[in-house]
Amino acid sequence: MNNTTPKYSARCFCGSVSFTLSGKPELMAYCHCDSCRHWSASPVSAFSLWQPGSMEIVKGKDKLASYDKHSSESGGDILSDRVWCSSCGGHLFTRHPQMGLIDVPCVIIEGLEFQPVFHVHYQESVLPINDDLPKYRDLPEAAGGSGIVL
Repeated sequence: MNNTTPKYSARCFCGSVSFTLSGKPELMAYCHCDSCRHWSASPVSAFSLWQPGSMEIVKGKDKLASYDKHSSESGGDILSDRVWCSSCGGHLFTRHPQMGLIDVPCVIIEGLEFQPVFHVHYQESVLPINDDLPKYRDLPEAAGGSGIVL
């Protein structure tokens, strides 16, 4: 019986920053919100959520740059802290303090099989995806959202 914990590697575009992820993500899904579309420069974002303790920066900690998005322009609660490489601009991860999780774009995780379980913020979609996954207005109730399926 194999009891080894899965371990994945991820890195920025130029390789100046790399990190590992241990275990399995809490979930994987698609986000269609305007914020994620702008951040990823794509019509939809394929993301994975991880416990913060599962991540270890192994190279380039001094190259991390970030931007905190607040709940209001006057500096309300931090909704997301988006982190990238200061050398190449490659996106690395987003901290979500209110959820207590780290969001890592699936595309930068080597060897991870993307297994999405739903879509979020689907009403903002600019690229409709015809699949059988639930399409939420915001987030499922268990994640603090309304749980409304479109």
